[in-house]
Amino acid sequence: MANITAALVKDLREKTGAGMMDCKNALTETAGDIEAAIDWLRKKGLAKAAKKSGRIAADGLVAVMVEANIGVVVEVNSETDFVARNDDFQALVRGIAAVALDKGDGAEAEAIRGAHYPGGGTVTDALANAIATIGENITLRRAQGLHVPHGAIGHYVHGAVADGLGRIGVIVALESTGAHDPLVALGRQVAMHIAAASPMALNAAALDPAVVAREKSVLADKNAGKPPNVLEKIVESGLKTYYKEVCLLDQAFVHDGAKTVAQAVKEAEKGVGAPIAVTGFVRYALGEGIEKPADPE
Repeated sequence: MANITAALVKDLREKTGAGMMDCKNALTETAGDIEAAIDWLRKKGLAKAAKKSGRIAADGLVAVMVEANIGVVVEVNSETDFVARNDDFQALVRGIAAVALDKGDGAEAEAIRGAHYPGGGTVTDALANAIATIGENITLRRAQGLHVPHGAIGHYVHGAVADGLGRIGVIVALESTGAHDPLVALGRQVAMHIAAASPMALNAAALDPAVVAREKSVLADKNAGKPPNVLEKIVESGLKTYYKEVCLLDQAFVHDGAKTVAQAVKEAEKGVGAPIAVTGFVRYALGEGIEKPADPE
């Protein structure tokens, strides 16, 4: 029998908003499998959609850097929050971001680690030097870039500790031949929306098929026993609601809840003077999905 700890129950409660006893029962029924427990609770109508981001449990900095029509986001982790305020660490993260910017939309952590670092050696060498100087384990966890042939890269940093450095970093690609300045302003608004709303994908077509299949299964099980034709309509309606929650273009725009993001972008075309296509985005929240060892109970 799985050992259902208080920490595991607390984690499930934070992810679902369900009651303590419901969470304990769900974990007992699923042998401690937290993802299966989330589905169990949802099928019983006791939880909201699973939060996919995971809790933020690592320190360091997320950096955003944009130049012309290229933008990058990188995450560099450290052991403590204190290090994020260290000037040497901040300079390191900026240097790595500059290397990533050189790679453009081909920026990936593995390629960056072996690339030349400003001042000599590789990025891996710079990380090793920083570990020796600062005294903490420091890693380049991930990086990604976006590029548009015509248009702008909107960007935003939330929880900034310095220019371009903070806890959440976002870039979003807006393709357009219209006026640059209003396009940049729109890009910042959309990037702020992404930071706040944390969409999973640009639109329904871009969602992971496994995620859609899982949602369908939850909806079907939750409404089991209804006639097939009725069930089909319920699942279809439920998916539409789900897309409004997790797909960027379908989400209610945080700056004007009466519009979707797609509608807000469409309206902005008047000021820009040309069609606008949102072609991609990157959102990094510091430490998402990384679990630190639990404190002893």
